[in-house]
Amino acid sequence: MRFTPIVPLIAGLLAAGQVEPARAHGSVALEDDLCVIDIDFLTAHFTIFQPETRGAEEFCEDVPEAARSVFIMEYLHELLEEMRVDFRIIRDDTGIGRFADWNDILAMGDLEPLTVHYQAPSIEPSGYFRASHEFSERGSYIGIVTASHPTEARDYRAVFYFQVGRNWGSFPLFIALIAIAQLGYWAANGRWRRLGKRTPD
Repeated sequence: MRFTPIVPLIAGLLAAGQVEPARAHGSVALEDDLCVIDIDFLTAHFTIFQPETRGAEEFCEDVPEAARSVFIMEYLHELLEEMRVDFRIIRDDTGIGRFADWNDILAMGDLEPLTVHYQAPSIEPSGYFRASHEFSERGSYIGIVTASHPTEARDYRAVFYFQVGRNWGSFPLFIALIAIAQLGYWAANGRWRRLGKRTPD
């Protein structure tokens, strides 16, 4: 197989991180194949399930279906077991996306019109926090976790962007442009003419 200059270009872009079909966002990240959420300096294992549509398959943020989704945090810091923790999901109507942080949330003002799910604060001494929400629409959302210190007037937060329903963004357009560029390269160097002149054995 002969490699044309367009192939190293694709490899270079992939290596440089220009094409990112999937990655974690905001306070949620993949560490050693585990999904971890950072609530300020506090951490927890973070997993999403869609039991009715995807069985026991695990997701780290983005989920493929607009369906019931179960969010689970397994606390890695004992202090979280003493904290009141709440969980909110809002629509990303502002288009902030993966760069959303707590300052962006504050700038939105009243979150109630954007909220699709809110779980009131609770203390989970078992070390597991669980929330469930039935998504009715595909789209972009932002999750907000707030943990309140048990003895001090101090809150810790995690903000993360996620998508419901597979959304490839500009990736299909990128692939189409690559294909057009490859065809243009073949046309420019006479590849099509050589192929047209080739006769079967």
